[in-house]
This record gives sequence, structure tokens and C-alpha cells, in this order.
Amino acid sequence: MQVVWFKKDLRIEDHAPLYEAIKLGKKLLPLYIIEPEFWAQPDCSLRHYNFLLNCLVSLNHSLQKLGASLTIKVGNTIDVFKNLHENHKIKAIFSHQETGNMWTFERDKNFKRWVQENNIAWVEKQQNGVIRGKHDRNDWGKNWYKTMSLPVVECPNKISSLHELPDKIPSAADLKLHKDICTSTIVGGREEALNLLNSFLGDRGKNYAAEMSSPLTAFDACSRLSPHITFGTLSLKEIFQAVERRKKELNALPEHKRNKWASALRSFSSRLRWHCHFIQKFEDEPDIEFNNMHPAYNGLREKDFNESYFTAWQNGKTGYPMIDACMRSLIHTGWINFRMRAMLISFASYHLWLHWRRPAHYLARLFTDYEPGIHYAQIQMQSGTTGINSIRIYNPIKQGLDHDPEGKFIKKWIPELKNVPTSLIHTPWMAKNLMGGYPLPIVNEKEARQKASGKIYEIRKHKQHKAISKNIVIKHASRKALPKRNVPSKIKMSPYQRELPI
Repeated sequence: MQVVWFKKDLRIEDHAPLYEAIKLGKKLLPLYIIEPEFWAQPDCSLRHYNFLLNCLVSLNHSLQKLGASLTIKVGNTIDVFKNLHENHKIKAIFSHQETGNMWTFERDKNFKRWVQENNIAWVEKQQNGVIRGKHDRNDWGKNWYKTMSLPVVECPNKISSLHELPDKIPSAADLKLHKDICTSTIVGGREEALNLLNSFLGDRGKNYAAEMSSPLTAFDACSRLSPHITFGTLSLKEIFQAVERRKKELNALPEHKRNKWASALRSFSSRLRWHCHFIQKFEDEPDIEFNNMHPAYNGLREKDFNESYFTAWQNGKTGYPMIDACMRSLIHTGWINFRMRAMLISFASYHLWLHWRRPAHYLARLFTDYEPGIHYAQIQMQSGTTGINSIRIYNPIKQGLDHDPEGKFIKKWIPELKNVPTSLIHTPWMAKNLMGGYPLPIVNEKEARQKASGKIYEIRKHKQHKAISKNIVIKHASRKALPKRNVPSKIKMSPYQRELPI
């Protein structure tokens, strides 16, 4: 038996493991494993599971067109493979490399020991621009472009597959996944992903660069491909090459018809690269799921965790309209644009002085597109614990004025404020009689911001902090080549300061 183990790559297009298995000319088993222990982790949720089930249905339809079907098994991965091996004598297993959370990392390490003990070949293929093992960050960007420019792996015409009785797919109750109040379900599957990609490159994306920062415009202007990238219904290479083809099409048009596309596609394409850049950090240092990237911040917030602040932040009741509208929107839709995500974690980390771990788990469960490699690196960056990035403390009042000046987004998600005039919508406490039961601010914005920044900057003054930061830069920071006329052959290291594709 040859097994193609699908993980976060739920497609048959541009799928190197499937292609390699088919090349052997043997019958194979397309397999997906639903692992109850994985779904019990604190960063998993029902909205992830529902999206996954959509993707599995779509993948199975694709396989059926080629004469195969997806076998879904439920249980511990090693136990599932043990049973298959006893019944069929597995010869080889093909899969993509996965950069998941620590749970999947430990799962894969244990699985690798099992296949070695049983003399089974496990062929893992690189799926995107993330490099496993020793690599040089100086050449990382060049290698990313090289990988993305490789031909898309040929899609099979037919699959000769084995039949294996599938297990019953567990319900949300079986997996003890909590009820979700998400009212705007994000649909998974290859067909939906292609529709989003085509509509983004065909029309929606033309104002991407200008409109991705406001929650009023981001839903249409952003690609919304992020959950599909996470679950692998489209490969990053497919998306990158589709963008490159679109650039060529636009170059052939008169200048007035290109409109704002040049800056939009340039911005979007760069964010595809930053997507892998952040996952690479996690691949290189998975410990940042649990520990501060820079040890100087250990103990900084842990003892001061305020439960009432955390509860108010979770439920969108902090008294700051832009914070609360974004949180309520995220709870109900499973998606919010990047700048608002950054603002949410910044407010929790600085104004409320909450250690990032529990907010990180909460947001992970809300983000349908939760990608551990991006999530924890960004959480630490916005919390100020990397030691190499600029301190960003978002003022929620200013963010509201900048990105929802008339309060339309706020009033949609906070109906209590429907009677507050536009001039006071970002500071409704100035019209207490019109607040409709909406709470007063739980902290003083300016005082909390200044107090938090003072603590962070005090730590950054120390020589030891700077020494450790230099090593973090070498290991994790992005590189930008300096102009040749200035310093030929040298590399400038610059901490990432831009937004990610969402």
C-alpha cells in the first residue's frame, strides 16, 4: 500500500506528494485523519472544523472525478497507521511538510519514529516557501521567489486507488467543540477558493492597497483567501503565479484601464512572501507558541493578568467602540482585516496589560484562517516581546477616526450606540445619556498607553537586551539588499513593519 496523507493541503492540484505516489504506478490510498486530541487543543474551534469539513467534501469530489475517493479515519495518527499497516502492509507514505502548532509538531516527531521502526518510507515534500532544516536567511527571499516560480505540479488524470472502509465523521458534540455563534459562515473548498481568487484579481482587488486597512472596505478589497491558504485548497504557488499572469494582462492594457492595479498587486504579492516569512520564524523556533521570543520580557505581565479586563475584551465590552465593534464582528463572521487584528492584540497587551498567551488562544479560535506560524509571531510582535520590532501601541480612538470616521462600522456592531451623534461616536462617554447601556471605558487610554510604553522602553535600555536582540535579528529578521552603489554585497537587516495578507 502507498498512502497519500492529506494534512493542510486539501487539493489535488499542485500536490507533489500525490504526484510522486502516482508515478510509482501502484494503487494508493488517499487518507485524511481527524484527530480528536488535536481538536481538544485550546487553539481549535468549531468554525475551523466546519471549514475543514467543507474542504474534505470538495477534495473527495475532486478525487472521485479521477476514479478515487478520500478515506477519512478518526483517531490517533499512529494507531490509524498501525491498523492500516497490519491489514495492508504499507510500503510508503507521502505527505507535505507541515508547520503547525506544537501538538502537530510532537505528533509528527512521534510518527517519524514509528515509520522508521517499521521500515516504512515517509516522503515529505515542501509545500510553500518555508524551508525545513538549516538554511541561510540571507538567501531566503531569493529562494522563495525561485520556489514560487517553479512549474505548478501536474494534476493527475486518473488515480488507481485502494478501497478502505472510512470511519464515521465525528460531530461537533463528539469532539466537544463548543457551540459557535458565527452568523456569517466562511465556506471552505476548492471551488470557493477559485471564485475568491478570480473575483479578487478580476475586480475586487483593484483598491486593495488603499482599502485593506479599514473594516468598512477590507471585506471586499482583501482577497479573503487566507483560510484557503491555511487549509491548502489553493497552493501559494498557484496564487502567486495567477497574480503574475494578471500583471502581464494589465501591462497590455492602456494606462487608464490599469487604474490602481499596479500598486494593489504589488502590495498583495509582497504579502504572499511575508506569509511564508512569518511561518519560517515558527518553523525555526516553535517555542514562541509558549514563550517570549526575547527572554527579557519573561515575567513582565504574567502576574498582573486582570480577569475582568480579559472578559470585557473577549465580549466586546471595553467601552472603546472601535475595539468592541471589531471584536463583535470577528465573533460573528470569523474574519477581520489585519490592521484591526493588530489593534485588538495591541489593546489587550498594552492598555489592558494582559500577557499574550490567553488572548492568543482566544483569537486563534475566532480566526477561521488561524495559521499558527503567522499567529504567534504576530501576537508577539504586536505585544512588544520580540525585542526587534518597533513598539506599536494603537490608539483605538485614532484608529476609529482614521478607518471608520462616520461610525458606520461601529453602529452596525454596537447597536447600543445608535443614538450617539457621529461627532461623538468614538468617544460616546461624552454623551452618557445616549449610550444605551454601553459600558464606560475600563481604562484611561492615555494613562494606560503611557504606563505600558514606559515599562517596555525601560527594559529595552539595558545592554543585555540589545545583545540578545542582535541574535534574534540574525535568526528571524527579514533582509533587504542595500543599493549597489552604496554597499555592494552587504545585507541590511530590517525588522518587518508591514501588514500581512488576510
